[in-house]
Amino acid sequence: MASALASGGGVLAVLPAAGRPTSSLLRCPGTPPRSSDCVGFLSSQLCGLRISTPIRRPLFSTPPPATVVMPVAKRVCPFTGKKANRANKVSFSNHKTKKLQFVNLQYKRVWWEAGKRYVKLRLSTKALKTIEKNGLDAVAKKAGIDLRKE
Repeated sequence: MASALASGGGVLAVLPAAGRPTSSLLRCPGTPPRSSDCVGFLSSQLCGLRISTPIRRPLFSTPPPATVVMPVAKRVCPFTGKKANRANKVSFSNHKTKKLQFVNLQYKRVWWEAGKRYVKLRLSTKALKTIEKNGLDAVAKKAGIDLRKE
């Protein structure tokens, strides 16, 4: 016959090697049978006995929180093509570590004469000087930028 032992929050049943769990020995007395009662078997090194314990599952399975991916603007000037430069940061002891020197990008409203309106652009200060010298249409045409859709 099988004997039942209470351990930790579940019931531990010790069964003979050829035996199967009978009736409701694996549940606490007074609890109704559930369809989710799955039993996992572990073989022991004790003289041919199998030890069975109920498989523990979390009460509530919550999906992992959804991560919101925000679009990140690249740190590249669309007019001049300038991008970050990899350089060495040199300490007093002449120890060199890598660092990035980013482009000086600015959000700027620039008057577009052909469109008779302001255009909000993210451009480097070098591009701003070039636009002041050559005009927005010429610089945008050279860079292949369509100002109508912005």
